[in-house]
Amino acid sequence: MKKLESTWYNMAVVLTAIAVVAGAALGYVNSITAPTIEALKAQQEKAAEQEVLNGQDGTAIKISDPKGFGGTLTVMVGLAPNGTILGYKVLESSETPGLGAKAQDWFQKGQKGDIIGKQAGSLTVSKDGGEVDAITASTITSRAFLRCINEAYKTLLEKNADGQSGASKRASDNNI
Repeated sequence: MKKLESTWYNMAVVLTAIAVVAGAALGYVNSITAPTIEALKAQQEKAAEQEVLNGQDGTAIKISDPKGFGGTLTVMVGLAPNGTILGYKVLESSETPGLGAKAQDWFQKGQKGDIIGKQAGSLTVSKDGGEVDAITASTITSRAFLRCINEAYKTLLEKNADGQSGASKRASDNNI
């Protein structure tokens, strides 16, 4: 086989062919794995609902905030009917490992930023005059996290106003 002459045209054709083949392969693999990924995500969310409610009467609400330091932060929040925070679980985060990624533990019961048992709705970090300690060197992530918690409370109020009742209700995905 004769070697192709090194011209801009030949390089563009070869590069385009490689890109088309690679794109087709990635698309094929995605089409095969997408249903499994979605099933695992749904299973993860169901487990998170149970975890944040911890067997108590309440509502599990999934909230996303696109204004985290590293991008979108998605949190499952468990709220009692009166708006008391029962628990939370960070479902998705692009925050900096070792800093913003600490949100999963930082705000849990007994930790520095403990919000469990507090009333949701107007929580802010101490740097903004609130009562919640922000994650050290990660105030933007802390603000995004607390916006998720506060937005979950607003969603709970809307659901209550719509007349929904019963234990372990699940609100739909909300983006703020």
